[in-house]
Amino acid sequence: MPQNTDALTLADGTEITLDSDGHLQRPECWSPEVTRKMAEREGRELTPAHWEIIELLRDFYTRFEMAPAMRALVKTTRQQLGEEKGSSIHLMSLFPESPARVGARLAGLPRPTNCL
Repeated sequence: MPQNTDALTLADGTEITLDSDGHLQRPECWSPEVTRKMAEREGRELTPAHWEIIELLRDFYTRFEMAPAMRALVKTTRQQLGEEKGSSIHLMSLFPESPARVGARLAGLPRPTNCL
């Protein structure tokens, strides 16, 4: 059965294929431009605070070869960015739907394993 897909078109005409959940089918195609296009398409305005979490997620993935679920995201954020930013309240203010899931998608990572 074929999987539902969608695509983003970058400024240079490159098409980036997304799966039915909006995650990159080929994570190696990620770039800041891809994230900006995804956010634009979702009606999100990314601030420096969003980018801080996106970069943290990408670093986590590089070190552990997995996208963090919410608890690990909060803990890692607290360790790297301090108590104020390392709270679920702060992360929910940036990505209200689900910080771990939405953040991972925008960071070009696979869906976290423990996220619905």
